[in-house]
Amino acid sequence: MRFRSPFLLTSSLCLALAAPLSAQDAISAQTGPASQNSGQNSGQNSDGATEGPPVGETVFDGDFLTIGLGVGLSPSYTGSDDYAVFPVPVVQASYKGIDVNPRPAGLALDFVPDSDTGGPSFDAGIAARLRSDRVDQIKDDVVLRLGELDRAVEVGPTVGISFPGVLNPYDSISVNVDAMWDVAGAHSGMTVNPSVTYFTPLSRGIAASITGRATFIDDDFADYYFSVSPADTVASGGVLPQFQAEGGLQSLGVNLFVAVDLDGDIANGGLALVGVGGYSRLMNDSKDTPLTSIRGSADQFVVGAGIGYTF
Repeated sequence: MRFRSPFLLTSSLCLALAAPLSAQDAISAQTGPASQNSGQNSGQNSDGATEGPPVGETVFDGDFLTIGLGVGLSPSYTGSDDYAVFPVPVVQASYKGIDVNPRPAGLALDFVPDSDTGGPSFDAGIAARLRSDRVDQIKDDVVLRLGELDRAVEVGPTVGISFPGVLNPYDSISVNVDAMWDVAGAHSGMTVNPSVTYFTPLSRGIAASITGRATFIDDDFADYYFSVSPADTVASGGVLPQFQAEGGLQSLGVNLFVAVDLDGDIANGGLALVGVGGYSRLMNDSKDTPLTSIRGSADQFVVGAGIGYTF
């Protein structure tokens, strides 16, 4: 039996809104009531307590489609202390062994079928996202004087592994890494985004996950988003001193995701409400740049909520 979270709300918030929010990320696991043997009929366990019915097959065992819409509140750009509201459309699906999973402002395709044996499952495919940092919704009047940046289209490989049944029969730990390059000629750099997610059902109708994530950037990315040129200093009226940003660890963060199925059974699909909250801390030059240290904040928060339907 296989389970996937019914609606993973992530946005360019965590993410970034991951994200990792976070983002700021899709989670593969098993779910159901906490019975000791899902193949048994309902009855009593060894302690005499009554168990729930066996999980059986779920809507996520074969082909499925989840569509949803949410709204998120996140910094208007990375490093900002002004917040903006973003719509968050979400699509998640599986068709003939190919999985479509959401990413912050993008999608990932996984071409490796999941294991049906209860052992580890491997992911390998391609991820893509649209990065709109400082493209619009710039609320800081000083940063706005520097002008808007171009949208980046980032594409690259994604790999991961998921281990089911870690602390209970239905939870999982998943490790994932996305490496993406800008193919649109905006920042012309690359990012590497590792993440670790623990997923568990809290009841038959509620599931939750927590994700830890990091973002690494190269010099081209850092220069485009975090450097302050002599012309920028002049445009800011001298408020922003010159700064040359270099790549490295950009941020560390954590996201919490909760899904509540409206008919009380996550395994059968249908409507689900979700909520997500996240925090990330900018590091190194993304924190030290005057865009953050003078006009913004290294502490980045995100919250979001939405509704999805699984067919």
